[in-house]
Amino acid sequence: MLSATLEKLLNRGLPRSMRARALVAQLAGRSVAAEIRALSRLRVASNGVALKVTRDGEPADATISAGPIGMLALFGAAPEAAIQRGDVAISGDAEVAQQFRELGALLRPDPEEELSLILGDVPAHQLGRLARSGLSWSAKAATTTFTNLADYLAHERGHLVPRNEGEQFLRGVDAVREGVDRAAARLERLARRRGAP
Repeated sequence: MLSATLEKLLNRGLPRSMRARALVAQLAGRSVAAEIRALSRLRVASNGVALKVTRDGEPADATISAGPIGMLALFGAAPEAAIQRGDVAISGDAEVAQQFRELGALLRPDPEEELSLILGDVPAHQLGRLARSGLSWSAKAATTTFTNLADYLAHERGHLVPRNEGEQFLRGVDAVREGVDRAAARLERLARRRGAP
């Protein structure tokens, strides 16, 4: 069920992207397995014209393994950071994995577009706008809560050092370090001068 739905969503986007069609043709006969740790394994294969998504244990040219959050990060703004942190592991042919990742980014379905096929353009747009404003409000609320908590812990409870005090302390440490370095260099010059005939 999931694999068939995902296959339809991916193949529906193929006619809209010339680069995606070229990648599918280039990847003919190749496949990648996406393993969401402890949940599922999907294998995406290209026949040169379309993609086939299956839930089988067949070997793949490349395997991308991650937890659910890592898999989402792989298609986010900074996929390299997720790989460097170790949230995502890639084995097998890395070039094939990269090409399938690019293909996935090109064919990523637009939820508003998909919803418009069911509800129509206007209701889908309104629901999309509502979802975006809800996410924006949630992000602002989380930022405000975090800032207020940090201020409370720094000023009221004294468990954290306030930012301006911390920066002032670090500037003082840097000034002392520079002074010690200058004094060490001066002492070294004096020692060389005393040792010279």
